[in-house]
Amino acid sequence: MTPMAASGALPSALASNSPPKMDSAPQYRPLYSQVYEALIKRIANGEWKAGQSLPSEQALAAQLGVSQGTVRKALDALALDKVIDRRQGKGTFVAELTQERSLFRFFRLTRADEQRAVPTSGDESIRRRKIRSPEARALALPETAEVFEIVRTRFVDEQPIAVERIVLPESVFPRLDAHSPLPNALYALYQREYGINIVSTHEKLRADLARRDDERRLGVPLGTPLLQVERVAYSVDGKRVEWRLSRCDTSHLVYDITLT
Repeated sequence: MTPMAASGALPSALASNSPPKMDSAPQYRPLYSQVYEALIKRIANGEWKAGQSLPSEQALAAQLGVSQGTVRKALDALALDKVIDRRQGKGTFVAELTQERSLFRFFRLTRADEQRAVPTSGDESIRRRKIRSPEARALALPETAEVFEIVRTRFVDEQPIAVERIVLPESVFPRLDAHSPLPNALYALYQREYGINIVSTHEKLRADLARRDDERRLGVPLGTPLLQVERVAYSVDGKRVEWRLSRCDTSHLVYDITLT
């Protein structure tokens, strides 16, 4: 390890790849955390595409001016966050979101017996419009921004179970409407066509009652209890790239999540 790296300071090779610090942030961070952020930035910038292999630990250590153990610790953290896949005997790869993998990771509704519920989509519409104030706040965008709005119904066993309203920045997803009809798992499309890797989401849940649109799309009476899930999805570099509101009929399904 170089003298700078040993003291916890940022090697110059690493500094060129790390995002700027907030003025109020502490000046010291563990070196592996700085390596983590440098690798995140390079993935976000498209240096390594989905499914592509990263250089070896030894090569990365030489590039960044740190020890191989520091690189290994950063890669362990990236694997834990599902940004990369480490394959025994083959190497380290940028995680690729297949349709199946995306559905199983981000679709939370399951049957009461804990069997996976695989959703399908229908009644889809997509249009470009000006962003609305709540969406602008959620996505940290100016109120002059243009967005695409997707509205679709989700089905399980051919029964409607959720209405989704999805808002995406047009600047991040240009010509999204050219991909209509959209695939069942949108996050695989984001990665494949736009290089946007969704690695985390923040969700807010609350109970609500069915409205006219819910009655029409879900076939439930007005006033039926529904689960509303508001989600913001984050790309690999921490940007908010999707706002989603799902209104779910959970009379035959449950919202299932494991916290570790």
